[in-house]
Amino acid sequence: MGKLVRDKIPDIIRRDGREPAVSVLDEAAYREALLAKLFEEAAELRNAPIDEVPEEIADVLEVLRALAQVHGCEWRDIERLADAKRAERGGFRDRLYLA
Repeated sequence: MGKLVRDKIPDIIRRDGREPAVSVLDEAAYREALLAKLFEEAAELRNAPIDEVPEEIADVLEVLRALAQVHGCEWRDIERLADAKRAERGGFRDRLYLA
């Protein structure tokens, strides 16, 4: 069972004296692996102690950036879309929960 890892992880493993088994995913497999990674990172964020939350948010953000790129989207365009949606529909600041 493998998983998508950050680009420098194989080098870090090699520095530890081990040889990682690494392959490069095709486009479709990469998209699927990114989505799986997003769920993995979101679960880690959900279960993180308070002091680790910023690091876990950063991990989720990195996966989201990669997903945007693989779908041909510029991150600044994603931010503009988010800003427009926030202006039209609001954000989540008010903590509203629709029952």
